[in-house]
Amino acid sequence: MDKLIIIDGNSIAFRAFYALPLLSNSSGLHTNAVYGFTTMLLKLIEEEKPTHFLVAFDAGKITFRHKEYTEYKGGRAKTPSELSEQFPLIKELLKAFKIPQFELSGYEADDIIGTLTKAADAKGEKVLLVSGDKDMLQLASEQVTVAITRKGISEMDRFDPEAIKEKYGLTPNQIIDLKGLMGDTSDNIPGIPGVGEKTALKMLHDFGTVEEVLANTASLKGKMKEKVEEHAKSALMSKELATIYREVPMETAWDSFRYEGFDGQALSSMFRKLEFKSLLEKMDFGSVPVEAEDLIIENLEAVAVTEANVGELIAKLDDHAAIHVEAVGENPHQAIMVGVVWFIDDGATNTSYYVPFPLLQSAAGQPLRDWLSDASKKKQLFDLHRAQLALAWQGIHLAGVDFDVLLAAYLLDPTESNLSLSGLSVKYGLPNVKADEDVFGKGAKFRLPELAALSDHLGRKAMAMARMVPVLRDELEKGEMHRLFYELELPLAGVLAEMEMRGITVDAEGLKSLGAELIKQLETIMSSIYKLAGVEFNINSPKQLGEVLFEKLGLPASKKTKTGYSTDAEVLERLAPYNEVVGQILHYRSLAKLQSTYVEGLLKEVRPETGKVHTYYRQTIAATGRLSSQFPNLQNIPIRLEEGRKIRKVFVPSEPGWYILAADYSQIELRVLAHISQDEKLTEAFLENMDIHTKTAMDVFGVEESAVDSNMRRQAKAVNFGIVYGISEYGLSQNLDITRKEAGQFIEQYFAVFQGVRRYMDEIVKDARRDGYVTTLLQRRRYLPEITASNFNIRSFAERTAMNTPIQGTAADIIKLAMVQMADRLVKEGLKSRMLLQVHDELVFEVPADELDIMRELVPEVMAAALKLDVPLRADVDFGLTWYDAK
Repeated sequence: MDKLIIIDGNSIAFRAFYALPLLSNSSGLHTNAVYGFTTMLLKLIEEEKPTHFLVAFDAGKITFRHKEYTEYKGGRAKTPSELSEQFPLIKELLKAFKIPQFELSGYEADDIIGTLTKAADAKGEKVLLVSGDKDMLQLASEQVTVAITRKGISEMDRFDPEAIKEKYGLTPNQIIDLKGLMGDTSDNIPGIPGVGEKTALKMLHDFGTVEEVLANTASLKGKMKEKVEEHAKSALMSKELATIYREVPMETAWDSFRYEGFDGQALSSMFRKLEFKSLLEKMDFGSVPVEAEDLIIENLEAVAVTEANVGELIAKLDDHAAIHVEAVGENPHQAIMVGVVWFIDDGATNTSYYVPFPLLQSAAGQPLRDWLSDASKKKQLFDLHRAQLALAWQGIHLAGVDFDVLLAAYLLDPTESNLSLSGLSVKYGLPNVKADEDVFGKGAKFRLPELAALSDHLGRKAMAMARMVPVLRDELEKGEMHRLFYELELPLAGVLAEMEMRGITVDAEGLKSLGAELIKQLETIMSSIYKLAGVEFNINSPKQLGEVLFEKLGLPASKKTKTGYSTDAEVLERLAPYNEVVGQILHYRSLAKLQSTYVEGLLKEVRPETGKVHTYYRQTIAATGRLSSQFPNLQNIPIRLEEGRKIRKVFVPSEPGWYILAADYSQIELRVLAHISQDEKLTEAFLENMDIHTKTAMDVFGVEESAVDSNMRRQAKAVNFGIVYGISEYGLSQNLDITRKEAGQFIEQYFAVFQGVRRYMDEIVKDARRDGYVTTLLQRRRYLPEITASNFNIRSFAERTAMNTPIQGTAADIIKLAMVQMADRLVKEGLKSRMLLQVHDELVFEVPADELDIMRELVPEVMAAALKLDVPLRADVDFGLTWYDAK
């Protein structure tokens, strides 16, 4: 049976916009209204299976009703630009869905819908009308069901004449009378002042129509009688305005609204443009080609390799192939190898060869292992860093990788939330690759599927990856990031894997002794806390601690949660001046964290067979390009507390007679800022090798160097680093414990002196607003779609990010360059010294005694020359028997 769905386009777009948070894609297009509209369309198509479809839109702001009442819809706020910019996208989306759409100058969508439903009534055709506007209830009939959205657009209430009678006690036609009496503030229809829905319904139940209400005012009482008589003309005009016009001159031929399904190619392209990743994953677009790129996965012959047919793969090995290394487990140092897949595309067939790991390790797999370790055999894969580590722990060397899909995708969009192969496959038009958890299961439910299914899944991953390589290569070229990729990130992946395999030796006994020392300190502090508080309690219980501080000791409480008083760090730091016990509690918490996280935690991470910890540097996490350390995190060892610094004592050389050498960039981000901003005073300070914080204090306070006291330098240091991180007045006031006004004045003084920095800050925000992104000196991009947001807080955050990303990102690029160049120099110089760690702006090495003098010169030399700036880079170097001693 035929069914026509008609959608009130403007009404549903407004509902979707306000129902969903403000979303945008990486190019800054707002998409929340489009997304809501899309999900509603998909739901209607799936559940209603319409044979005919139409979406009606308003054609403009002026309609025939304005001639009768110029104030019609006059009270409406201006449509937010974030919504108005989405209407063309919604209309483009409808074209992809192949859903007819219609608008006509001088008429509203309501009138178009009214005319079509009248025609449907005459023909006896079934219609489902979808709107967010209850005015549409007047169109309900035996043929027309009106669905009114509620809870945004996710749910709908359906009304036929019977349902309207049940809810309101009215006929559909009387909905017009209801509006005439009570008016409609959203359309600026006045009605009768003081008459709400309840009163209007009573009148209509008594008299039936507006005209009959006006004819029977004698039956009304008091003020209501006066109001109705006084505003009789308004009621009649309001009824007329609320009446949907049903004689629009338009084509109403039923076949012109026929719906035969969406255009898969256009819709998948639209979803990629809008970055509707979840919908791309959900939808099955079959074998629809993706624009001109033809990226959809073709048929695949997935071969599970055995000893019997391994020769077939060996015979096909060439100087170039796409491979996929499958290793299970979050930590690649402990990953379980599943196997390696080769994807062979000979132009005629697509064939993948899955080699289970036991076969790869067998005698029959020797030619495959040789191929993997041969640097002359060029390979493309996904996540070189992880693959190299996982194979290395199994004694297999991986060399010759000339493209990494993960690294390329990360550089192209460092804020991409799903960088898995399945996620990227969807993004680049290859939706046939399932997510690993859908194939393997999660957690305790993890199971490898039977061989044929496993071989097919891994083969599809390898083929999708191979298809993405040329596309990503082109995008890197277009984005001018090819040098960043080939000369920095790709070689760095190998450097990191070698560092991590090498690990750093931990003095386990020394760590245990440190733990025992911390426990003694904690016991002493605990006794002191009990004495000062006058009661014993569980210091680790926020509830008990809150009761002691705020009820027993009477300290001022400012934050209270559902479960009691807040005792978070911010609260305690504010309370510290009131009572000595608070400072002791803060100290207790710091030491307790050291004991649990860094003593007990590190002991668990020591690998028994090596006596070392092997951290894992995440190369594709931070949007600024910074590396992130885990398993364990060696970048977060607290060094402000002396007890925290002592943790570094347990990191020692792996060989007797060797030393730990550490080199730390000196104020690298401020040097980058001087170069980027070309600020004369900042540049002068670094060229003259002055202490930058003292120099800043001199310039801001207008004093000689001898007059700069420790407080002035502290304030200058806070504002220097605050500028780098886009600090606000509030943030600086908190750091320096001054008022926001004082902080604002300090920042203004700074910018008055360092005018080049102010100019840079202003210009980079303008550039970001124009381009939608900012770049580092090495062309690393950070997209900032929020920079044009109407919300002040969101926009301000994006502006601060625009200011600090080129600085922080360039600093991250520089130390990465230093690592790559340092690894090369160690090989070229034939040195035995080894690079072990990167911690923020610091590189850590272990060095034999006879290379100590060489390394003390070589390391700072390479670090200083990593990237040429207009101000000199400088690295301070020191050494000792432990990392602690290499201050």
